[in-house]
Amino acid sequence: MAVFDSIEAARAYFEGDRFAIENGLTIDALTEDGAACSFGIAPRHRNAEGGVMGGAIFTLIDLAFAVAANNRHKPTVAQQVSLNFLSGSRGKKLTAVAACKKDGRTSCVYNVNVTDDLGRDIAQAVVTGFKL
Repeated sequence: MAVFDSIEAARAYFEGDRFAIENGLTIDALTEDGAACSFGIAPRHRNAEGGVMGGAIFTLIDLAFAVAANNRHKPTVAQQVSLNFLSGSRGKKLTAVAACKKDGRTSCVYNVNVTDDLGRDIAQAVVTGFKL
């Protein structure tokens, strides 16, 4: 059973996630088992080499996980993250899709994949969450 009764309710709750919201991240989809979040790449997301900063990509992963996990059990927090950066983006938008792999009594595991708007694989993460 979902915690949020609509995507609008999830968006309202995560308005409190100021870092993500103030950096242009949005919640685009919410399902029983996952979520999708994205941001349009802006100059503030770039590193000194001109690529998308790893921290911006991590923030996107963290938000997608948080939306998905908290829709199943609120509150749930990230406990451990394994992240692989796969490729630099050549697109204008990044999207993270989180999918539940395991939903246990006190913990959960989500796979989060990040792609750009050109279909390029940018990053993949496995996030272990702890249910408070």
